[in-house]
Amino acid sequence: MTDIAAVSGRPGRWSVLANPTRFLQLSGRVQPFAYLAAAAVLAPALWLGLTAPADYQQGDTVRIMFVHVPFAWLGMLAWTMMALSGLGTLVWRHPIADVSLKSAAPLGCAFTFLAMVTGSIWGRPTWGTWWEWDARLSSVFILFLMYLGLMALARAFDDPGRSARPVAVMALTGFVMIPIIKFSVEWWNTLHQPASVMRAGGPTMPAAYLTPLLLSALGFTLLFLAMHLTAMRTEVLRRRVRALKRLQVARGTD
Repeated sequence: MTDIAAVSGRPGRWSVLANPTRFLQLSGRVQPFAYLAAAAVLAPALWLGLTAPADYQQGDTVRIMFVHVPFAWLGMLAWTMMALSGLGTLVWRHPIADVSLKSAAPLGCAFTFLAMVTGSIWGRPTWGTWWEWDARLSSVFILFLMYLGLMALARAFDDPGRSARPVAVMALTGFVMIPIIKFSVEWWNTLHQPASVMRAGGPTMPAAYLTPLLLSALGFTLLFLAMHLTAMRTEVLRRRVRALKRLQVARGTD
């Protein structure tokens, strides 16, 4: 991994943040608390979701919302983080930025897939169909395919350093899908209802649903961040093992 201080020519505080060893030390301290915080928030969130009153139209199936909506948010959040990491790779050549980007991709892909699955389960009794090619569903499916394409691109190179720039470019250009997904219900006619939480006039959702939904979103976000730290630590260690193996091979051929 390239030292950011050597790239910029300005040693200092950024070199500490770019140091993989320092990252492993700091993340190792934060990681357990992140998992504990996620569990502490998710437990009451899921309990409130299970005990929330049945909807007068959707009945008990409305409770799927408390996992489906956070999954969908995290699918978009993960790509947003990847785009920011891609910016750090292209502009500042930060070695940990590339690790962050590639570690977030499988997590974002998984949450996007879970969003589609839970959405289908929710849509069957509500809309009478498992799937409909409307704007929201189609754009989320495209995002899922983009995750698969980015991960395939990252694995197309033997050296992670060689794939850093093309993967960062794809993450940045693919960010255009995030506002499309967000505003698809306003730009086109879809089965999905307009935003009822993040809107200019404030949430329109009753507190019995809004409270567990926000807690669930926070809890799953903390879980995502904790899993992201774990994936980043694994990726740093994997690259170290690969570098050591190459060094051993090089010494063996001398």
